[in-house]
This record gives sequence, structure tokens and C-alpha cells, in this order.
Amino acid sequence: MEKLRPIMLGGTGSDVGKSVLAAGFCRIFRQDGYLPAPFKAQNMALNSYVTPDGLEIGRAQAAQAAAAGIDCLVEMNPVLLKPSGEMMSQVVVNGRPEGNRSAYGYFREDDKSRLRQVAHEAFDRLSARFNPIVMEGAGSIAELNLKHRDIVNMSMAGYADARVILVADIDRGGVFASVYGSVMLQEEKERERIAGVIINKFRGDLRLFDEGRRIIEKTAGIPVFGVMPYLSDIHIEEEDSVSLKKKNTTSTTENLVNVAVVAVPHLSNFTDFDSLAIDSRVHLYFTMDPEEIRKAEIVILPGSKNTIGDLEALNDNGCRDAVLDCARRGLTVFGICGGYQMMGESVADPEGVEGNPRSIEGLGLLPVKTVLSGEKKVTRTDFFLPGSQTVNKGYEIHVGMTEPIDPDSKEFAVTSGGVKDGCRVSDGIMGTYLHGCLDNREVIDLLVAPYAKKRGLRAEISRTHDEYMELQYDRLAAEMRKYIDIDRIYDIMRK
Repeated sequence: MEKLRPIMLGGTGSDVGKSVLAAGFCRIFRQDGYLPAPFKAQNMALNSYVTPDGLEIGRAQAAQAAAAGIDCLVEMNPVLLKPSGEMMSQVVVNGRPEGNRSAYGYFREDDKSRLRQVAHEAFDRLSARFNPIVMEGAGSIAELNLKHRDIVNMSMAGYADARVILVADIDRGGVFASVYGSVMLQEEKERERIAGVIINKFRGDLRLFDEGRRIIEKTAGIPVFGVMPYLSDIHIEEEDSVSLKKKNTTSTTENLVNVAVVAVPHLSNFTDFDSLAIDSRVHLYFTMDPEEIRKAEIVILPGSKNTIGDLEALNDNGCRDAVLDCARRGLTVFGICGGYQMMGESVADPEGVEGNPRSIEGLGLLPVKTVLSGEKKVTRTDFFLPGSQTVNKGYEIHVGMTEPIDPDSKEFAVTSGGVKDGCRVSDGIMGTYLHGCLDNREVIDLLVAPYAKKRGLRAEISRTHDEYMELQYDRLAAEMRKYIDIDRIYDIMRK
């Protein structure tokens, strides 16, 4: 196959759809016989994933790699920032944590020469193996106050000699100003690198934007490669926590199993619940409203980047009492990672991993106690539920150790290596360190089936999570081929 020039999906802002379109291009190039790979120099997200060699990258790049038909590599996201509260973020470089930095210190004070070099070296290793590279920018390409420290947007495109495709979200309004401003605020050499724009998330009859296309091309001086409709029925894992605001926040009175994810302030890995969201038996919603929590049959305490801070939030707004009330009524309370830690008797942070050294009383639902430490466990994990021979898949990303207070307490699962994971005091009260566990049908049924049976509901999806996602990537690629001039995209990559 001929060598193609890299492309970069650059945004007029955050949450404009760059990640999803990058996944679609990865699938298209794969379908056309190329060996593409995704790349994002720097990512800020609480959604992360584990590479086969136990390194941590942004979840979006792992999804894009899956769309490309390859396993994820740390080179696809060499710098990852994981916000942890109080304007602090953990800095992960080449898949390993390097400590915490304040937002001001990272974006205003740090010398970016080393991280820029890290990003360049990762890109070089990736581009030596794959063709083409589908790059993704971060936020807006026109953040002028941060431009001289940029390692992910136009400076990275310049290093890679990539053509930039601007992505603009018409659904949020102001698309003409955002496109024009994003182009005109660039230096001349950078404007020349912007090959065109994709207008994303259009609702209604696309013909209504024909004049809009002409206006953008005339005022901004770049071609419109396509206008993508709002794809509400294609499910691709999203990166930005902004997307949480679009999810359900209340229970339903329909004949469905209400599943409430407690939307703690530092919620991480919200893609853990994507498979639940598409289960035909389930109504999934995210809430910090105690009354909405009480309406759920299944309450899930999710992963957290600040376990103690989120426990304090539960105490302060009445959610703690609501969760305990559900447990007392015999309903299901399930914790994942940080949520599992919260369900124990106590969480201690003697090293100040999450801030000042301190400890806090847990919810007391599980006979375990947690001590946080600076060492981070990052690994993929195959596991079995007790009494089952079905191999399930998950991954672990956490700090600290959780030990049973009662040595006879039951585990949630056993790994393929024979290690006990989590804790279960009943079929309704349990916790685990295993992210991604709910992508396994056996685990979903463990939670949902008892309630679904009472309601006379049956699962309609027989595919595995991976099979379902393969279908979504193919559907996304088909829609992009329909609405984007793919031949023109290839043309800018060949010149």
C-alpha cells in the first residue's frame, strides 16, 4: 500500500466529536486495506485503559485502535492527564504515573520541551509501523494563551507534517464564528496546514445547510469535506466527561430495571456502563440526587480519581443515607474500583496520595478496609465468577490495597492466576477492582437478571461486547462514507 500522509482531527472546541470521527477514519482506512493507527500526543481524561503490556492510555485511543483492528499501544497516547480534584492532575507519561501537578503548574510553568520530545518519539515509533496515522487534537486548536506550550494540536501537526481537518459541532450553535475564528487565529503557515472542515452533529434535513457550506468556504477559505448528521443510534465510547451531561439523570416508570450510577464528582471510567446502557432490560441513569438513588433497584458506585473526596461528597449531600437505605431494603449495591473502596469500613491515605494525609469512614457495606499508596496497579485481568467456568475479561487501574477484615469473607471473582478479587456478602452487596467487568454478559446478568425476571423482561442482545462494538465501528464508517467526501480526504493525504 502507498504511504499516506497523516491527518489530524482538530477541534473548534472540546466535545465536538473528534474522537468518534477519528475512530471512523481508522475503520475506513482498515476497510480499504491500510494499516492505520490512532495517535493523540496529550490527553486529559478520567477514562483510561490498559495496554497488553500493562501501561495506561486514554480510553478513546484504545477504542480507536479497536476500530483500526489492532491492539492498543502506549505510543498512541504518550501523555495522559488524569484530573484528581483541587485543580490537580496525575501526569502519566509513556503509560506510567510521574506524580501530580497543579493545572497552573502544568499549563503555565512546566517546561514542555521534554514532553514534546516524548510525544515526537512516540509518533515516530508509531508511524514506522503503521500507515496512515490518524491523529487527534485536544480541545480547540486556537487556545492562544497556551499555544507556546502546545504539544498536541498545531505544533504536533507540524512535526508530523499532517494535514489538519477541522471538526465543528453545529449542534451547540455558533458554527460560522467557531470555524472562521479557529482558522483566522492561526499563523499563516498553520492556516495552510488546515485542509478543510467537517461540520458535525447536524440535526434535520442536510439540504438546509447547503448555503451554510458555501458561506464557510467563502469566509474561512477552506472546503467543507462533509456535514455529518447527529448519530444518536450509533454507540461509540466517548472520551470527554462533558458527554456525561447528555446522559439520563432520572429514573423511569417504564417496565425497565432502574440502574443508578452515583455520579460522584471525580467519577472515572464512565465507559464501564456503556454495555448496561444498551441492555434492552435496563434504564441507566447518573445521579447525585438521594431521592433518585432510592428509586433504583441497582445502585452502582463507580470508579473515582479521589475516593476520599467522593466519600465526603456522599456524606454531605445525603447520598450516603440513600445508598445505605437501598442496601437495607434488599436492593443491589455494587462498587467498582474506587466505589468498591467506598463500600468498605474505612479508606486511609497516610501518604497523601489524594492530597493531605487523612482517613475516612466507609459505607460499611463490605468487611474490608483500604489503604491508599503511591504505587499504581495497571493490568489486564481474565477472571471467573465463583462456581463458573466462563472466562470474563476486565482490567485494573488503581492505587492502594484493600484487605478483608473477615478472613472468611467471600470474593467477587477469582483471576485466571488464582488471585481473589473484591468482596461479596450477598448476591446484592458486592464490589470489585475490575473495570470493564460489565462488558461481560455473565456479570450483567448477575446484577440485572433477578430484577428483569420479576418484570418479565428478557435480554435481546446475544452478541459479546466486542462483537457489538465491531458492528458499531462498521456502521460509523458507513455513515461517514455517506456524508463525507472520502476521496477528497485521500487526495489531501497523497499530496
